[in-house]
Order: sequence, then structure tokens, then C-alpha cells
Amino acid sequence: MTQQIPVDEAAATGAVLDDGTREVAPDLAYKRLAIVNVAFWGQPGAPGWVLVDAGLPGTAGLIRRAAAERFGDHAPAAIVLTHGHFDHTGALATLAEAWQVPVYAHPLEHPYLNGQASYPPPDPWVGGGVMALISPAFPRGPVDVAGRLRALPEDGSVPPMPGWRWLHTPGHAPGHVSLWRENDRLLLAGDAVITTAQEAAYGAVTQQTELHGPPKYFTPDWESARASARRLAALEPESLLTGHGQALKGSGMREALHHLARDFDSVAVPKKGRYVGHAARAEDGSAYRRP
Repeated sequence: MTQQIPVDEAAATGAVLDDGTREVAPDLAYKRLAIVNVAFWGQPGAPGWVLVDAGLPGTAGLIRRAAAERFGDHAPAAIVLTHGHFDHTGALATLAEAWQVPVYAHPLEHPYLNGQASYPPPDPWVGGGVMALISPAFPRGPVDVAGRLRALPEDGSVPPMPGWRWLHTPGHAPGHVSLWRENDRLLLAGDAVITTAQEAAYGAVTQQTELHGPPKYFTPDWESARASARRLAALEPESLLTGHGQALKGSGMREALHHLARDFDSVAVPKKGRYVGHAARAEDGSAYRRP
């Protein structure tokens, strides 16, 4: 079962710019790289901007060109990660070295980002399509950017992004975070919730607009994922940008988000699978595997 969002009530938000990015707010744009989004925060043409997530392997050039189009010759202040899965860190090492910038992530993600640990195996039996079936072929890490890695502060601030706060939204990954700006109720949810059916190749490629829980094949803790979805719904966001799918806004989006949170077990959790009832968590070390 999926939760379909009526497009007339929860339309995609943001104008498409010449460089292929879509602007959600004057200081926030995102670019789709095949199946995943990266976000650019900061005033166009100004220094001190931030890249949120780092795309698939091989996309460093695309990200740098989009950044140059939006910010000119200014290097970013930092790269902030929602989590460390391969489709969010594919160009991370290349970009961090080229720009000579720090990389911020939740401490529970650090073992995946400093060479110490790999993610637990994906689950190809969760259903939904070919993306799930081929998930064992996806990289699980680790990435090693230890020399540039920094912990997000315990007070919830995001050092290079004034006005934003990070929220711990685990389930899809132990240290998964979402980013929240209260003054305009703008939510960057990472993969805690997404706006397309990521398990199916058709959905991943076409980005058909639906609201979903995190990608099933890479989610090892469904109890925490449920709590995270409910935490995000309670924020009552006005605009929602996720790691996969189009950005959405308005009352239709909020209604669908509440539906997902309320009925999470029937809407988002697979009927069967490796982690259904057997979570891999940071607390007991089962979320971290030898690389």
C-alpha cells in the first residue's frame, strides 16, 4: 500500500532554474541526480553556502557545476549529511577534498564515514520492485573522510546554517538527521520520509509523486523509523524536501504526512523482511558491520 498525494492539493514547489536546480526558497535549491537529491543552502552569489548530502558516485562534476552556477567562485562553508548511505555520499570525498571543507554528521553515522564500519546488509525481500531486488549490489561503505569529519553539536544547531536545527530521525540509519527551519517551516527530511516509490525502478526514475516511508531495502529499524515519521508530521511543515522525489508544499502534503505517520505500519513497513521485528541498532552494535 502507498499513500498517494493529490497533486492539486500538494503540488511540487519551486521554479526550475537554468542549471536544472529547483528553488524551494530564495536561499534553498535542490538538484536531482538520477535517483537522489542534493540541496544547496545559501544566498545565490554569496559565500558561506552549504551542500546538503553529496549524491551518487560519479556526480562530483555535476554538483560542482550546479554550485558554480548558483554561487560563482565561492567555495562552500561545509557539507552537511543527513546520513551516510552511498547515494548521499557518492561524491563526498572528492568534493570535501576539492573544497577543503568540514563534513558535519551525527556521531552515530561517524563509523560509516571514518572507515570503521559498513551498514548492515540491505533487504531484497521487502517487495516493491527491482530496486529492492538488486539492493545487495549497492555499496555499503564505509566512506573515509575522517580528517574532515565533525559532529553536529548536541544543542541541535547546524554550525554553518544559522536559523536551522538538526533533528535526530533514526530508523533508516542510526544517525539519520533531518533539518528544520522554524521561521518558514521548511523541512529537509533526508530519507526519513520520501516523496516517491524508491523500491521500484519506475518510481525511482520517473519520480511519481507519492508520500512514502524510508526506502524499505535500506531501513534496518522500523520501530525507530515510525517514531521519526511521527516526529516530522508533528512539525506541521509548510514545505518538504526529501532525499528522493520532488519537494512538496501545502495542506495536502501535511495531510498525507499525517496519514503516513498514523498508519505507518500498514503504509510503510514491509509485510516481511530481514529487519521486520529484528532491528539492527546502534545501541547493541548490530547496525555496524566490519568493513
